[in-house]
Amino acid sequence: MNTRVRKKLIQVARGRAHLMSFQNLVLEAELGLNLENTYEKSQLNEVIDEISEAEHAAGRPLLSALVRVKGRQNQGDSFFKLCERLGYGDWKSLKRNQEFLEEQRQTCREFWQDSKNFSSFL
Repeated sequence: MNTRVRKKLIQVARGRAHLMSFQNLVLEAELGLNLENTYEKSQLNEVIDEISEAEHAAGRPLLSALVRVKGRQNQGDSFFKLCERLGYGDWKSLKRNQEFLEEQRQTCREFWQDSKNFSSFL
């Protein structure tokens, strides 16, 4: 698991902005990926999915809920397909349900803003 990306997403959960674009994540985590390149973009999705799968397995909220497509407030299909794999329901239904996404984001923020969780799981 890429701990640098995980720590950056935890910082986002604890910060004022609460969301980060894929492009800003690449820049701030110093990943050196070119998101115009399909292969490198898929690599980033794999890194983010791996982090959220590990968080889910440990009973923690999905950090990938905080990564959005630049210029939008919504996620790309890969987030909702991940949620389907993790048992949350049909990805297309989840994508249409704006409340689902906001609940995932809020749960993530609340969990990581709790100092006890932050110090225990960082």
